[in-house]
Amino acid sequence: MDYLKTVVPSQLLAERGSNLVVINPGSANIRIGLAQQDAPYDVPHCIARRTSQVPKKNVQDQLLNSQVTTAQHMERERAYDIIASLLKIRFLDEEVTNSQYPQKMGRVDAIPPQSNSKKEMVIPWTDVFEKCTSSSSAEGSSLGSGESLIQREGNVNEESSSIEPKYREYICGEEALRISPAEPYCLRRPIRRGHFNISLHYPMQQVIEDMHAIWDWILIEKLHIPRSERHMYSAVIVVPETFDNREIKEILSIVLRDLCFSTAVVHQEGLAAVFGNGLSTACVVNIGAQVSSVICIEDGVTIPTTQITLRYGGEDISRCLLWTQRHHQTWPPIRTDALTKPIDLLMLNRLKESHCQIREGEVEAITVVHSYEEGIPSGSHKTRLTALNVPPMGLFYPMLLVPDVYPPPPRTWFSDNEDMLEDTWEFPRRSDISDGYYPGNSGFYPMWENYPIFQSRPKKQDTIGLADAITKSILSTGRIDLQRKLFCSMQLIGGVALTEGLISAVEERVLHAIPSHEAIDTVEVLQSRTNPAHVSWKGGAILGILDFTRDAWIHREDWIRSGIHIGSGRKYKDSYFLQAQTMCYMNS
Repeated sequence: MDYLKTVVPSQLLAERGSNLVVINPGSANIRIGLAQQDAPYDVPHCIARRTSQVPKKNVQDQLLNSQVTTAQHMERERAYDIIASLLKIRFLDEEVTNSQYPQKMGRVDAIPPQSNSKKEMVIPWTDVFEKCTSSSSAEGSSLGSGESLIQREGNVNEESSSIEPKYREYICGEEALRISPAEPYCLRRPIRRGHFNISLHYPMQQVIEDMHAIWDWILIEKLHIPRSERHMYSAVIVVPETFDNREIKEILSIVLRDLCFSTAVVHQEGLAAVFGNGLSTACVVNIGAQVSSVICIEDGVTIPTTQITLRYGGEDISRCLLWTQRHHQTWPPIRTDALTKPIDLLMLNRLKESHCQIREGEVEAITVVHSYEEGIPSGSHKTRLTALNVPPMGLFYPMLLVPDVYPPPPRTWFSDNEDMLEDTWEFPRRSDISDGYYPGNSGFYPMWENYPIFQSRPKKQDTIGLADAITKSILSTGRIDLQRKLFCSMQLIGGVALTEGLISAVEERVLHAIPSHEAIDTVEVLQSRTNPAHVSWKGGAILGILDFTRDAWIHREDWIRSGIHIGSGRKYKDSYFLQAQTMCYMNS
């Protein structure tokens, strides 16, 4: 304790964070870095694997996508008009009837050099071939001066065949999103809408292997930690609130068994975010790329009944941006498809981050839109985008986003006997002991039997608006003193939290969503001390560094040998779901 009173924070980070890797996986991105770093590596959470031939579909889970129905289209138009009245802009039909002067659009491939900054935004195609170093010069210098012409020609032929381009077996991160559809690769996303992307088209074993390959690539290429040295490192896993218990178990197996870390501990994003901003009580609103969630924290302890999961996020705003521009006829006549062409979604995300904001009045911007078609160079089209304040308002009116076109993966895989949450009285196999059962006085019992509040963990994803979700979450605490404190301690995290004008919009909409009979008249969103997209990762780093006793950490050998079961020893103190049980090693 005396050491903690005198040590400088930067010194503590350097001493205890050099061998601590913090991993924060998400649906669209994964954030990994050493705890001593100021910020993590933010890498798209995807992998493209080479196929034997050009695939019919370039995205593994493409068949799960759906089309917008007529009813959904009508709901979307109604939502647009509601938002238009709030923002004091023209209604949807009013815009169409009054557009007598069409928007001017044109290719800008031949713009003057001094204005060529827009061209830098062009996303290049990924080079899918392995980089090979040619040894022709060394071989050429070793050839004797008296060597015959026939021998030289033979060597040249062998050289040319040896440097034939070879496809990379797999490509991770942003490079995977930039692969041309003409190349023999299929893109896979291991996590979709906050859950493992397991379906008939994407088996569980492939999901686990892909996740391992992505994380291993980042550790080697970004952090320069080879497999042979990982026994000297520990891992802090910051998991989303959407993860079920079995998904957490599989993540632990990847980190300890496959990636070979010596020890690991699990924290949840909501609580980690509170520590990342130096708070103790807050309503954490996490707006991710594909999922948003709300959960309340009181004095460093999560309140499980306040969790609400919303199945929409930043990528839905990007798709809505495309729909809005096409409806207003401001989008160039190019084939842009955010669902089946990952490079198009990458472009739309950048346009959203650069131009979308929330404020009253018409919001327009002149920008360059790019077209990416297989077999031809990318094209650039200068245009004027309009109604840029409408798509982010879809967070409060989700009908505008139509998240059903990108549904979550089916959850049927949880019906097997390895589910750690399943209530069953069947006598388990030997392997089931590590999958969630523990010995009792009369046989084996499910580990959750003594915790009825957690028998059916709420994993349903709601479609209510963000302001309604925040209000519902806070009011569910049932205590007026805590409710007042939480309404004045809202914390926005996730990449979408950087949207200009979002904080004031959340405050205004939440204040209007509070029922009139509630004695609450003040709301406030607290400013984040660090990048909202990285605050959970930073909180995980802080929790890992300050955890001197490491009572909750799991060792690799014990996890591989026998797993963990309920007992009186170690536990995940900071996971609201797992804190209901005390976890200890099976060393008997």
